[in-house]
Amino acid sequence: MIHTAEYDSPIGPITLASDGTHLVGLWLRGQKYYGGGVPGEWTAEENLPVLAAGKEWLRRYFAGEKPLPGELPLKPAGSEFRQTVYKLLCEIPYGETVSYGQLAKQAAAGLGLASMSAQAVGGAVGHNPISIIIPCHRIVGASGSLTGYAGGIQTKRWLLKHEGVPVERFTLPRRGSAL
Repeated sequence: MIHTAEYDSPIGPITLASDGTHLVGLWLRGQKYYGGGVPGEWTAEENLPVLAAGKEWLRRYFAGEKPLPGELPLKPAGSEFRQTVYKLLCEIPYGETVSYGQLAKQAAAGLGLASMSAQAVGGAVGHNPISIIIPCHRIVGASGSLTGYAGGIQTKRWLLKHEGVPVERFTLPRRGSAL
């Protein structure tokens, strides 16, 4: 059984999901891969403590505080490779960005590999089931493009600007699935 709660945020409605103990999902309304990786029957449960903690984390984040992903019991679904990428995403500081290539180098090192493609890492980042808290919005293209956000480029731009990132230095993709 998956328990869900809704949170009204400045960027629109957000759905949080829990297995009863851990936060297993967080999606923006209309987000690509909404609900992905979280099988089973869903039921609304606004008062579950872990979901209340998730909503409080979001309240603090949108209020301009800098809550850390480690403050919540997170359990994103995914392979060892994806788990490595999600862990690395959680280490990116508030208000900072990392390129897909940089993240690929870190993931390769963490898995004991000589190298890894940025595209492979991009696939894992794009399927992040706990967006915002696991900050996949902090990943940018090597050329400075705001590419690859399942919640949409304008949402990614809003989140980065909210964190104090000078978004003017980034370009918008002209084509692709990120639009």
